[in-house]
Amino acid sequence: MTDREEELGASLFGRTLDLMENDPLEEIFALNMGDFISEYLISEDLANKIGKDVKDKTEKLKSQLKELISIYSLDNTLCVLGFSSQDEYVVYNSIAKTLAQILEADACHIYLTKDYTKGLNLENKLLGLVGSSVDFDEDIYAKKLGYTEDDDSFVVKAFKTIEKIQIKDVSQLESFVPKYELKEYDVKSLSVVPIHNNAYVVGVIVIENYKEKTIKRAYMNLLETIGRLFGTSMNLQKVIEETEILIKESSSVQDLQHMRAELTALIGDLGTQQQAFVEKLAKAVDEKGQYKVAHSQNTAELSKKLCKELGLNEKTTDLVYYAGLLQNIGKITLPESLFTKQGKLSKDEWDKLQNHPNVGVNLLMNINFLSEVIPYIHYHKERWDGKGEPEGLKGNSIPFGSRIIAVADAYTAMTSDRSYRSAMTQEQALDIIKEEAGAKWDPDVVNALFNLMK
Repeated sequence: MTDREEELGASLFGRTLDLMENDPLEEIFALNMGDFISEYLISEDLANKIGKDVKDKTEKLKSQLKELISIYSLDNTLCVLGFSSQDEYVVYNSIAKTLAQILEADACHIYLTKDYTKGLNLENKLLGLVGSSVDFDEDIYAKKLGYTEDDDSFVVKAFKTIEKIQIKDVSQLESFVPKYELKEYDVKSLSVVPIHNNAYVVGVIVIENYKEKTIKRAYMNLLETIGRLFGTSMNLQKVIEETEILIKESSSVQDLQHMRAELTALIGDLGTQQQAFVEKLAKAVDEKGQYKVAHSQNTAELSKKLCKELGLNEKTTDLVYYAGLLQNIGKITLPESLFTKQGKLSKDEWDKLQNHPNVGVNLLMNINFLSEVIPYIHYHKERWDGKGEPEGLKGNSIPFGSRIIAVADAYTAMTSDRSYRSAMTQEQALDIIKEEAGAKWDPDVVNALFNLMK
């Protein structure tokens, strides 16, 4: 990294994998790394550490693997949706409940292979139940629910083919055998999505509804992306555990190099899946919010342009971009009926809509790779005059990124068609924003917007 790049702020999300295209891993991790650094895979601190002279090649490789493991641990890869407990099965139950809420489904169940179900005796099961949105009065794990290799089930089929399955009406099919312990006797429609990465499938997510219902494309795309993100995260954790064993043993250089290659490849896959997750989540939010255009994407793009107009560095620009994508994330857990209702909202409904940024912040706090965008989202409803929410911050005390997103969000919303009104013209929107500069919005950001729209 050059001094100039460090001064400007290097992007956390910068893609520099093209630098690796023609270089073997041994070159990337060479003792003398020079100016090479792949921000996407390793930090500058890690580069400095593994760039020091190490006399023994085996010890050098073990040192590199230890550094990678310390960064990409379970805490940094699996915590992605609506939970806080470290207990494994509470985690999976919470994931299932969150997915059911997002999809407005009646039930969600998560099954994993026995390689990923520590502490559960699955006996001869191919897949075992590890999480459910359904509340039980007894210990559901004691029942050892799951599927065997030979079961004629949609769950097993989706797992083996690594293909999603959607059934509108299971009552028309003889092959559907409900699990009464999971209250599946009321199931009408069914969707099954594999949890996998490019090389391995580790389980499935089952979505159930008690009436005939098809999951919308935006939500299904999000669900598939979550399946791939979880699959990659869990496979990475498994490789990390294997690496820890390898480090302790008298391993050969070849074995260590092989493990290093596998570990760095999985880290690259994880970054790809994390970005896809953010983008699909933003599209699902727009779908639920009844936007006729990609509001979140447009807000993010305009926020990025405003950052450049204001002369902000690359890292800050990327953070603001991601915050722009996710500034309405709280809507993902709200029912669509709130956004389509034609009459007057009740106080409870209005409170749900008003508080949605806080719901979103709670979700993002568990997405570790996006933790730096939280302040920008949390405060983007503040006003320049201090009369906003949630804390009544005023002027420059509001994070700059939040002020940028606020203007971009307002302009994009005003110039977009909604289910209840037509879009304003560019001139109308700019007039309103100019009139309220210094009250609602940062005058400097408003000036930057006018410069962009010239």
